[in-house]
Amino acid sequence: MGKKVQDIMRDLEELSSKGLLSIERVRTIEVETTELGIKYLSDGLPEEKLLNRLLELKKVVSIKELKEIVNLSFNEFSAAIGILRKLGIVSIEEGKVKLMIDKADLLKTHSSRIKELLKRFKEPKIVNEDEIRNLRELRRRGLVEFKEVKYIRLKPTRKLLSLIEKGLIKEAKVITALTEKIITSGSWREALFKKFDLGVEIPTIHPKKRHPYIQFLNYVRYVISNMGFKEFKGPYVESELWNFEVLFVPQYHPSRRGTDVYFIRNEDLNIDIPEDIIARVKNIHERVLNYSWDITKALRPILRTHTTPVSMRAIYELGGGEYRVFSLDRVFRPDTPDPTHLMEFHQLEGIIVGKKVTFKHLLGFFKEFAKRLGLGDVIFKPAYFPFTEPSVEGYIKHPKLGWIEVFPGGMFRPEVLESVGLKGYKVAAWGIGIDRIAMIFLGIDDIRDLYTNDLDVIKRMKIPSKVFR
Repeated sequence: MGKKVQDIMRDLEELSSKGLLSIERVRTIEVETTELGIKYLSDGLPEEKLLNRLLELKKVVSIKELKEIVNLSFNEFSAAIGILRKLGIVSIEEGKVKLMIDKADLLKTHSSRIKELLKRFKEPKIVNEDEIRNLRELRRRGLVEFKEVKYIRLKPTRKLLSLIEKGLIKEAKVITALTEKIITSGSWREALFKKFDLGVEIPTIHPKKRHPYIQFLNYVRYVISNMGFKEFKGPYVESELWNFEVLFVPQYHPSRRGTDVYFIRNEDLNIDIPEDIIARVKNIHERVLNYSWDITKALRPILRTHTTPVSMRAIYELGGGEYRVFSLDRVFRPDTPDPTHLMEFHQLEGIIVGKKVTFKHLLGFFKEFAKRLGLGDVIFKPAYFPFTEPSVEGYIKHPKLGWIEVFPGGMFRPEVLESVGLKGYKVAAWGIGIDRIAMIFLGIDDIRDLYTNDLDVIKRMKIPSKVFR
């Protein structure tokens, strides 16, 4: 039709206000088979594959052994074994799976029903409430997806039908904006001018703007860039070597346990580690820390627990010289969310490299950075980190939470610099808890609110005028 949706809706609302149209707004659910569902249609369901393997084995088998011989992902195996158990086709006792052969045919009915549904929804279809309930299990398994569809149903009123019967409804050209062309052509003489109705409610316009937290992060980048720092980026998935060992953290250190690190199952990820770094790290750990260093453990992929690997990559790339580098990005640590902790958060990492860099330069940076952000006084106390010596923790005061630690840092140990081949230079380094600073800056007392999409919470955030948009 070539008309904008809002123009059509405005005309419909006007007809409705005059009692000529009845408008009914309808909400429905549309269902469509996912790519995974299509794959299962051609390759077979996981529960079918698992049952076929059990029929081939013809013996009681442990869950661990069964996982290893069945070509299924962890989630697929868990779903398949659960379905077979629910149908009574297998029983599990003391970690061993026993097949009930006489009940194996029960899976055919189950599989046929699922496949019929997957075929039915290859093309999107609108469903009713009863059908939605029957499809929830397939949705949970990721085999179908639900999509909300909204439409309006129009119906002429008796008033409109009566006017049409009397011949009082006629087509006419309506002018809503008078232009030079309309005036000079004289077409206005045969048209109707639409009257302005100031009583009609106009649509509320919500101007688009960045989330306050994103505005704050961009402002931090602006501030630290003006202090002479250049931004570097690094991968979220790192090797343990880049994340720990280059930083002189031994392989037996408690911070490397599963309770403190997210390990990646895919051990075939190719993470770039230069051979010279591997050789130096092995030498340093075995010579200084006196243990047998294992390269297999060092190469395991993890989600980075801090952004310090970015600094190490930068030093390795840039080598000797006088420079300043920072990284502002996400890091990941298993934790219980509370007002000051999250499992995924941002860290502001930075280094100052030079032959005459001292611990005083680090403390001076913290004070100047806090001053430029308007955070107030900073107090310091000694700290310990495996990769810096001396080390420090800087605290700033939150109006409700009191003194909170946000400025950890120190001077990189000689062993750390040796790992990346830097000689004759000193490096001041830090990893700032930028999320906690944002809480003070935006006037909130719960770190989880930084990532909220609740407009009421967002509107309550204080955005200082100095933060550019």
